[in-house]
Amino acid sequence: MDKAQKRALTVWLRSQSKIGQQWLRRSMMLGVVAGLLLIGQAALLAHILHQLIINHVDKFSLLPEFLALIAIFPLRALCAWGREIAGYRAGEQIREHIRGQVLDKLKALGPAAIAQKPAGSWATLALEQIEQMQDFFAKYLPQMVLAVTVPLTIVIVVFPFNWAAGLIFLCTAPLVPLFMALVGISAADANKRNFESLQRLSGHFYDRLQSLATIRLFDRVPAETAFMQQSTESFRKRTMEVLRLAFLSSAVLEFFTALSIAIVAVYFGFSYIGELNFGDYGRGITLFVGLFVLILAPEFYQPLRDLGAFYHAKAEALGAAESVVEFLDAKAEQQDPAQGTQTPTLQTPLTIEARDLLVRANDGSVLLGPVSFTLAAGSRTAVVGTSGAGKSSLVNAILGFLPYQGSLTISGYELRDLDANHWRSHISWVGQNPQLLHGTVRDNLCLGTGHDDDQLWLALKQAHADSFVQAMPEMLDAPIGDRSSGLSVGQAQRLALTRAILQQGQLWLLDEATASLDARSERLVQQSIDQISQGCTTLAVSHRLDELKHYQQILVFKQGQLVQQGDFVTLSNDQQGEFALLRQHAPALQGDIDA
Repeated sequence: MDKAQKRALTVWLRSQSKIGQQWLRRSMMLGVVAGLLLIGQAALLAHILHQLIINHVDKFSLLPEFLALIAIFPLRALCAWGREIAGYRAGEQIREHIRGQVLDKLKALGPAAIAQKPAGSWATLALEQIEQMQDFFAKYLPQMVLAVTVPLTIVIVVFPFNWAAGLIFLCTAPLVPLFMALVGISAADANKRNFESLQRLSGHFYDRLQSLATIRLFDRVPAETAFMQQSTESFRKRTMEVLRLAFLSSAVLEFFTALSIAIVAVYFGFSYIGELNFGDYGRGITLFVGLFVLILAPEFYQPLRDLGAFYHAKAEALGAAESVVEFLDAKAEQQDPAQGTQTPTLQTPLTIEARDLLVRANDGSVLLGPVSFTLAAGSRTAVVGTSGAGKSSLVNAILGFLPYQGSLTISGYELRDLDANHWRSHISWVGQNPQLLHGTVRDNLCLGTGHDDDQLWLALKQAHADSFVQAMPEMLDAPIGDRSSGLSVGQAQRLALTRAILQQGQLWLLDEATASLDARSERLVQQSIDQISQGCTTLAVSHRLDELKHYQQILVFKQGQLVQQGDFVTLSNDQQGEFALLRQHAPALQGDIDA
């Protein structure tokens, strides 16, 4: 990480601190008050000792000073407690704000971009890395102010008593931040490498955890265990490198602080035996002055030492912020294409028209097109083609998950101008790999929208899912584990179909919606879809050619191009076309299609 990048990241971190500015000010003010109380405490203690030792004053006459000294202790403790609370609240607010930016960006990028990285790496980015910024905001930023104000106040107080001691403070104070910076030069790079190692380890572990059954079936447990040990060892070394730098910086700061305090003590020691006769403005150095300055000497360097200790927090924050800022600054063309603000009342049934449509991946590569077609209002259109032909890319573009060029209009409105949530509220979607959330059956069917039990059971019956839900002891409140655990693939598919029915969308997007069902369930579910989507525009991706004869239009894709379009009869009569080749590769379905 070069200096320019460090400066840019530091500027970004400081800009985020504006969110918690109110709490940061409170933390700084309490720190300054604690510093003033400290000076008063030192003055009282030095005064009491001077009066008792030099002036032999009766100790009972110093009772007010004793009471004031005792009162300062809880006041300083209260200030320290308040500083901790204020700093934590500031860091909490700022972390919530940054995490909100990350989650908003993930939402904007969409599933297609998210799938390019392991889920574990996203968890590390949104959780661990942002958490590592806490001490930067809660401790380092307030300490930067206190590292200037408190020592400066002490110097201003000390100079009228002894200019030599004040001069020693001024000359030795820069040593602490200087060596702190020298030691911390490589700390940010070490933290960056540590976070990168953690991201790789988290992503690898999460993916292998989800694929545990496959790993065991293919006898890859020893190999994966060895790889996990390698990754863990790499992360351990990175972590120890960071800790080594932290301990080194602490040792250096302690050494130079102790050396500076020793210089002050030596000066007063030689002054009291008459070897040094300067710095006292000709008034002589009393016990009060010596005690007062020596008590303040450690406290003069303490804010600088604390800043040095928290400098490691800055290095951690810089290492964590690099990938966060890089992610937040992702190119605009990689974002969800449906990012407009229009929320019109779309004419129903919907009409979808593509003109010179070019669908791109999030890295800019072309996935589909240019293609042109029209989905007439209320029509049923099927999309076919071999794997990799561009079918899923088309679906993702219509859903608003992939960027595109050209024109893609929805009832006359350009998709990129529509508000994404508004547009998706018009879609009932069923994919070939439905994702059910950890929760109950009811949670997965509703997904935040309000439906009563009668509506849920009606939709379950239409999707032929009511029988197995009724067989569960808790029925609608039956738990569903992560990634549909506890359900068969067919059951999960039917719950996903139920969810789409409840959406009541005007566009039905079906991506192999019945692929995981047995023959009887597939037939029944297909009948339900035909009935429910009556009067709606339907776009279905299918490898089952026997389903296509009921569609008004079939789009045939090959290698990202639209090579044929027409109805079933027209395409079947073109024996040299791509559709005929697809039929030849599906001999098991041939008899049923020709019937």
